[in-house]
Amino acid sequence: MKTKILITGGLIFLTSICSYPWGQKGHDTVAYIAENHLTAATKSAVDSLLEGKSIVYFSNWLDQASHTPEYAYSKTWHYKNIDADQTFDSAPLLDSGDIVRAIEEQTKILSSPDSDLQDKQLALKMIVHFLGDIHQPMHLGHASDLGGNRHFVKYFGKDSNLHSIWDSSLPESAHKWSFTEWQQQIDRLTPNQMEVILEKTTPSSWAEETFEIAKNVYDSTPEGTKISYDYIAEWTPVIEQQFLRGGIRLADLLNSIFDCNYRSVISSEVIE
Repeated sequence: MKTKILITGGLIFLTSICSYPWGQKGHDTVAYIAENHLTAATKSAVDSLLEGKSIVYFSNWLDQASHTPEYAYSKTWHYKNIDADQTFDSAPLLDSGDIVRAIEEQTKILSSPDSDLQDKQLALKMIVHFLGDIHQPMHLGHASDLGGNRHFVKYFGKDSNLHSIWDSSLPESAHKWSFTEWQQQIDRLTPNQMEVILEKTTPSSWAEETFEIAKNVYDSTPEGTKISYDYIAEWTPVIEQQFLRGGIRLADLLNSIFDCNYRSVISSEVIE
């Protein structure tokens, strides 16, 4: 695979497929967790907007679309890179946008009665994807190494990089499950545990929370680290946690938009 490097405004963006977050299964898992917590009113609204298709159907769509001319403007919307010598608040903002501002803007579009149908449909597809992205630690990784894409490690003796490890290698090594099995096995939170997840209500707070995880990942994984079973055991609970946070918060966001009777208390019942 050839890797293309684009230099724009003095910033470097990696556009190869290895920059994709969570891998397809991770995004599907986040979306499916969310789907199982939508209220009836929200599910009806989502079904109408997506013409009967599931949010899982579109969970990975933007990773492909962002690499087409029509949606190339959204390439930098998948992440917010913060270097080691920067804080969450001091990191410079890209003129082209980042994941925090993208979620905020697309939520406004999806919520507005003045938005046309096509804009709402696009906003929904983007939000579904971005709620996965914002909980992947390397999407709050360093700008200097392209979110871990240039942070090289060994994974069971094979050359890899930190971003790729967190995209797919770790989730797949943690549990060899389908996305439905992921949901069935980890989506078992108590109401109190859900309330803790929902205490953070803004895209900025979600991103800052993930950024703190990213700092720990970098600290525990210096360049050249030989990753094996002990690393998988250490970080599997974090992967499970982040999938759940993404899914529960996605459901909460959509329910808040589409269900006028919803009061930010996640439904514990699966929509049949």
